[in-house]
Amino acid sequence: MVLSNDEKLVYDIKISSVGPGHISGQGAAQELTGMDLAMKLHYIRTIYYFRSQAFEGLSIMKIKEPMFYWNNHAYVPCGRLRRSESGRPYIKCNDCGVRIIEARCDMSLDEWLESRDDARQKLLVTNQVLGPDLFFSPLVLLQLTKFKCGGMSVGLSWAHVLGDVFSASTYMNIWGQVIRGHHPAKPLLMAQSVKEDHNPKSLTKDLLSAKRVGPVGDHWTIPNNMKLRTYSFYISYPQLTHLQSKICGGRDHLQLPPFEAICTIVWQCVSKVKTSEVNIVTICKRDSESSFEGVITNKAQSVKVVKTNSSVNKSSLMELGLLIMNQGLDVRRNIEEAMESDSGLSDFLMYGANLTFVDLHDAPLYELDIRGNTPVYVNCAIDNVGEEGVVLVFPMRNDTSDGMTVSITLPEDHIPDLKSILLNEWSLS
Repeated sequence: MVLSNDEKLVYDIKISSVGPGHISGQGAAQELTGMDLAMKLHYIRTIYYFRSQAFEGLSIMKIKEPMFYWNNHAYVPCGRLRRSESGRPYIKCNDCGVRIIEARCDMSLDEWLESRDDARQKLLVTNQVLGPDLFFSPLVLLQLTKFKCGGMSVGLSWAHVLGDVFSASTYMNIWGQVIRGHHPAKPLLMAQSVKEDHNPKSLTKDLLSAKRVGPVGDHWTIPNNMKLRTYSFYISYPQLTHLQSKICGGRDHLQLPPFEAICTIVWQCVSKVKTSEVNIVTICKRDSESSFEGVITNKAQSVKVVKTNSSVNKSSLMELGLLIMNQGLDVRRNIEEAMESDSGLSDFLMYGANLTFVDLHDAPLYELDIRGNTPVYVNCAIDNVGEEGVVLVFPMRNDTSDGMTVSITLPEDHIPDLKSILLNEWSLS
C-alpha cells in the first residue's frame, strides 16, 4: 500500500494493550440500555493536545503504569462485547483492556495546529470500528503521538455504545486524576436499564430521529456510499455576540443562546447548499435535569426532533431559532421503545439520519489534567455518521468566553459551497 504524504507524517507505530491491575468486576456482565444500542454504530474521536511539559521525562512504561490503576476503577470499558441467547449484545467485564497505540510525528505541535487541516486530525486517532471480530474488538483505543518538539497528542477512540461525549470526557479526566495520585473511591459504572411497560408498535411507526440500516451483524459500521468531509471554524466571543444581535434584529429580550444561534445559522446555510429543503433537524443536548453523576451513559443526552413545514431558506433566522428552543420533541422514549421491540437487534443510525446538532459547550473536554497541565486544544468528532450530516459545537479552550469551535461533517461536495456561504454572508471561515 502506498501512503499519502500526510500519512507519512505519523510513523513508528506500536500497538499494545493495558488492562486493570487486578481482577475487576468479578466477571460481571454489563447490560446495555436501549439508548446504548441505538448509538452502537457511532464512535467518538477526541484528540487532546499537550505541550511538552505534560509528559516530559516520562517513558511509555511510566505513562502506562497509572493506566493499570485507572482501569481498576473504570473496568467496564475494558470489557468485550458478547451476545445473549436472544442475540442481544452486552459487555462481558473480562478485563481485556484498552488498546494503546504509540506513534511519532515529524511536525511540531504548533505547526500541526496552525495547519488547521481537519483531514489530518484522523492521523492522530484511530478510525477502528467494532467487528467484524466483535468479541475481540476493544471498546476504547488510545493513540499517544509524540511531536518533534516534545508535545504530545492523546487520541481517544470511544465506542458510543458506552456513553456520550460527556461520559467519554469523564472517563479521560479520571485518568488524569490517577496520574496525579488521586484514586476515586467508587468505580465508574454504566447506567442500568429500567424496565417499563410500553407498547412498541404504537411508538415506532414514525421514528423521525433515526434511520433503520443493516442488518450489520457483527461489523458495527455503516455502508456509506457518499464520501463525507469535516470542516471546522472558530467563532470568537465578540463575533458570537454580533451574530446573536444580528439574528434578533437588536431585540435583546429575544436573544438566542449561543448554541441555538449557531444552529440557526448553520441550518439555513446547509439548506441553501442542498437541492432539497432541510425541514427536519435533530438537536442533542445534555439534559440538565438528569442525575447521572459518576456513571457513563447515553441516557443523559436529550434527543429532540425539530420540524418545520415552511421553507427554511425563506424563514427568518429568529423563526428557526425559536423553533429550536421551543418546539423540539424529545424522542428518547421512542428510541428506547424501538430498540426494545426486538430485543435490541435492530440497527439504527442516529447522527446524520437528519442534520444533527450536538451541544458540547459545557462538556468537560479541558479538564484532563496531566501533572498540572491541561490541553492547549481539544478536537472532538463523531464518526460513522449518516449523509445528512452532523454539527458539533464545543469550546475553543477551557472557557467559553474564548469562543467556540463549530465542526461540520457533510457530504464532500457540499463543503465548498457551505464554506462560501458562511464566509460571504456571515464572515465565518
